[in-house]
Amino acid sequence: MGKINVAIIGVGNCASSLVQGVYYYRNAKDGDDIPGLMHVNLGGYHISDVNFVAAIDIDKNKVGKDLSEAIYALPNNTYKFCDVPTSGVKVVRGMTHDGLGKYLSQVIQKAPGPTADIVKILKDAKVDVVLNYLPVGSESATKWYVEQILNAGCAMVNCIPVFIGSRKDWSDRFAAKGLPIIGDDIKSQVGATIVHRVLTKLFVDRGVKLEKTYQLNFGGNTDFLNMLERERLESKKISKTGAVTSQLPYKMSPDDIHVGPSDYVPFLLDRKFCHIRMEGRTFGDVPLLVEAKLEVWDSPNSAGVVIDAIRCCKLALDNGIKGELIGPSSYFMKTPMTQFSDEEAHRLTQEFITVNAQKSPPAEKKARVVKPKAPK
Repeated sequence: MGKINVAIIGVGNCASSLVQGVYYYRNAKDGDDIPGLMHVNLGGYHISDVNFVAAIDIDKNKVGKDLSEAIYALPNNTYKFCDVPTSGVKVVRGMTHDGLGKYLSQVIQKAPGPTADIVKILKDAKVDVVLNYLPVGSESATKWYVEQILNAGCAMVNCIPVFIGSRKDWSDRFAAKGLPIIGDDIKSQVGATIVHRVLTKLFVDRGVKLEKTYQLNFGGNTDFLNMLERERLESKKISKTGAVTSQLPYKMSPDDIHVGPSDYVPFLLDRKFCHIRMEGRTFGDVPLLVEAKLEVWDSPNSAGVVIDAIRCCKLALDNGIKGELIGPSSYFMKTPMTQFSDEEAHRLTQEFITVNAQKSPPAEKKARVVKPKAPK
């Protein structure tokens, strides 16, 4: 099948977990059950077919270093579960725009020198799929990079809550170029949003009227540090809230729901703590209360989902499918263009994989040799 050439924008904790994960499972057998992946071999592409060929960042600690070294450089602080060998991919200096907020600038120093020629880098590396891992709130920077991606002719997986794939105008621009996009805002394997969605759907399925709910999250990675700047939180709160309320057949008052990051606790490192509270009414208008607590290592929790998203993007490229990928976006992302239940989204994604899986070319039939009969 060949490799899937991937470029990473933003070499933070999520990129670290992704790169580690691809190497960690490089020898997995097709029949193995890997937690967090739909398939070891997805439509003809193995995990090891994900091939990192370009990496972009602005951090002085990362620019100029090999990707295998940069993923462990401070302020990255996620769980290290694999030693990654030298990749031969040097991290290049990217564009800043609004990618470096008030609080991140206290722990990140910009690398000297000009912005690299991103379009040339993507073209020269023959990149198939670009991942956007910029910090939350990087509206201008994301849109600038999308222009470079479109000009370079690459597919995109938008892992952050800047609305690109979910907007028709942007999706149409990818379609016009014959390119697929999956977006927006990655949904972790078992994260705060998916737990809250499942509990909300349970309330609906069992006839409980959800009246009030909150989801409070805090952690110690740069994502939470960045989101102390409340102005950068607007798109994140919209994305997370919409992912939960999309499971309800009725509207909730904005005063009765709060979903979003709450605080930064440095010693937690890349661990994330989530507290969910749900107040509802059951038969006879009797009150019901559910409280849940979730603790995860934040970045590894999304890495497997991104590996599947990359491979779905490549299947789309192989089959000439363009614009937002409806099934994969609904399953992998918090804010797709169209929201479905998680069960339906999984079905649509599996159907997409099955229909677009690469078929092995039929073996050439050998010429039938007819031996002459021996004379009587």
